[in-house]
Amino acid sequence: MKNIIIAFIFIGIFISCNSSEKTKTGIQESSVHQDLSKNTAQKINKELLPIATDNALIATALMAAPEESRAGCKVIGYNMAGEFVTLKEGDNEFIVLADNPNQEGFNAACYHKDLEPFMARGRALKAEGKTGQETFAIREVEMKAGKLKITPGATLHVYYGAKTLYNPTTSIVKGAQLRYVVYMPWATSASTGLPSSPLASNHPWIMDPGTHRAHIMISPLAEDKK
Repeated sequence: MKNIIIAFIFIGIFISCNSSEKTKTGIQESSVHQDLSKNTAQKINKELLPIATDNALIATALMAAPEESRAGCKVIGYNMAGEFVTLKEGDNEFIVLADNPNQEGFNAACYHKDLEPFMARGRALKAEGKTGQETFAIREVEMKAGKLKITPGATLHVYYGAKTLYNPTTSIVKGAQLRYVVYMPWATSASTGLPSSPLASNHPWIMDPGTHRAHIMISPLAEDKK
């Protein structure tokens, strides 16, 4: 009987030690995992830089354009000195508008060169102090009079986000994502079959229907929501 009791005691000690060792190992593994995650995050953050040069403005703006077309895009916009200039000459069908470094957040756009007169008119009216509503009304009149033209199907790609940090190796802006606009002047829900508001995330819809600025909105889900 005494031998049996002693045997149970040894078994209990062995199980207790084994359990303790597993717990210790689990804690160590968890700690290692946390350290690795922390180091990875720190490494990523160290790779990010503020958009603080004209070259950085160009590189990040080009992310709004289709990858295969970036080399030939013309890039315009405000430089770091606050002057609206041509930042990069181009020879293809796209014009890219760089992010304005004097405004909060990040917003670059790429559009077909046939849209430039329309876009330039908007910039000119804004420089005159016109509000968004006034600009809309003026361009509406000018479109109806044939002074401005938008080719149906002309596209606008917008690359936007709340941050102005980017990876200098990839030119990706932290947290930025794309949305697309397909211009369809005077189109309506009836003429296109599209709803006037999105039915769900990631669904196309028509904005400003029946006006000169009617356009199909396509907003892909952010990468981390897929």
